[in-house]
Amino acid sequence: MSHIRNVKFCILLPIVLAVTVFLWTVPSGFFGIAGLTVVQQRTIAIFAFAALMWIFEIVPNWVTSLMVIVISLLTVSDKSVSFLMNTGDASRFVPMKELMRSFADPVVMLFLGGFVLAIVASKYGMDVTMARILLKPFGKKPRTVLLGVLVVISSFSMFMSNTATAAMFLAFLAPVFASLPDTDRKGKVGLALAIPIAANIGGIGTPIGTPPNATAVGNLDSLAGITIGFGGWAARMIPFVIVMIFFAWALLCFFYPFKSKEIVLEIGKDRHGKTYKDYVAWITFGATILLWMTEELHGISSNIVALIPLCVYTATGVFGKEDIKEINWEVLWLVAGGFALGYALSGTGLAKAMVESIDFSSMSIIVVFAVAGLICYVLSNFISNSATAALLIPIMIAMGSGLLQSGNADVFNAFGGQTGLSVFIAVCASVAMCLPISTPPNAIAASTGLVETKDMIRTGLIVGVVGLVLGFFWVTKFFPFA
Repeated sequence: MSHIRNVKFCILLPIVLAVTVFLWTVPSGFFGIAGLTVVQQRTIAIFAFAALMWIFEIVPNWVTSLMVIVISLLTVSDKSVSFLMNTGDASRFVPMKELMRSFADPVVMLFLGGFVLAIVASKYGMDVTMARILLKPFGKKPRTVLLGVLVVISSFSMFMSNTATAAMFLAFLAPVFASLPDTDRKGKVGLALAIPIAANIGGIGTPIGTPPNATAVGNLDSLAGITIGFGGWAARMIPFVIVMIFFAWALLCFFYPFKSKEIVLEIGKDRHGKTYKDYVAWITFGATILLWMTEELHGISSNIVALIPLCVYTATGVFGKEDIKEINWEVLWLVAGGFALGYALSGTGLAKAMVESIDFSSMSIIVVFAVAGLICYVLSNFISNSATAALLIPIMIAMGSGLLQSGNADVFNAFGGQTGLSVFIAVCASVAMCLPISTPPNAIAASTGLVETKDMIRTGLIVGVVGLVLGFFWVTKFFPFA
């Protein structure tokens, strides 16, 4: 272990710093982005630094996130070091408050609420009971239990927040992890990776499953006059989700085979009796899940709902000061760093400038899909998939309008036109899951302590590439209307 650490600090860290300094100081023309500002170039350097540090894990990932926030505050915020503010161009600095609020982003609060639910569920034995009920139809064989986890999580993700789903299922998977011996580490890793894979893929199934879907539907309606109903989307994309879930299952079974023959969930003796705290724990847990699942009806954000159990549990003594120590604060810091990087990319205008620097009009239709999809996929691995979709989809619809007026209109329509391209972008955003900071469900999987970044990169990349390729053929086949 010390040898690996020495290699990271003596070889990899100097390489990362050299790449960062090079990107920071090289003439702006090197990047091929017209009108690139000084602050945008600094953001590219910070982006590269963060990506390499997260990939190589030279320091813990949450430490890298904290470094990203501090470096961004000092160099690209509107309260940067004074001599760095004199850029000599029309650089757009990110408001300092935007970067600082990454510590308390609504999704971070949702994480906090999810961790509280998981801690209380374990404390009062709720997790074992829920796991037995939900996984009972899938038997006791580890492989079928893994399939059950993928199916159940993906089903919930079609109708409620992916992050809320992952946070909720973190609670009931705890006893499943505990039921496997320490020697079955690969099996545990596969189960942990099933959380983000199922949550991210499942959200593709319905228009409300994930924000990129809603962004595609909304922009198509407002900018192109194309309406996609709930049933129309679900009928086309739920089969895609089913295919991807079975592929993910086969992949996880191949990379992370189980040694155990059975998963048996034992409910221990009731340590507390039926006190009022038990009833408060169960009722609040159930009410929280119900509110998450019916967000479209009552309009309360899932991020706000996540704070309700925290409030109720602390007020009633169900969750005490000793329980606070069990919250995985490292994951909250990790997620905050990802948000800060996203704010920097969008706040400086770099993300938009990168997209607009590409001349889509000179490309063939297939290349347009490929380039747009890859841009979306890469960006979504580092910034919010919602932000990526919000940035790209309006641009793609506008570009699509131009293609419909060109000689390539018939070819473009044959590939689904503006509808196919927009839905494809939404799919690309959802299948981006290579790093712990790629999506909140990924960070939740990392919070188990079982998943290393290399595991997430390997499985995330394979699932992502298959999702991109299959998504292209699926969307262009089943959305053949402009």
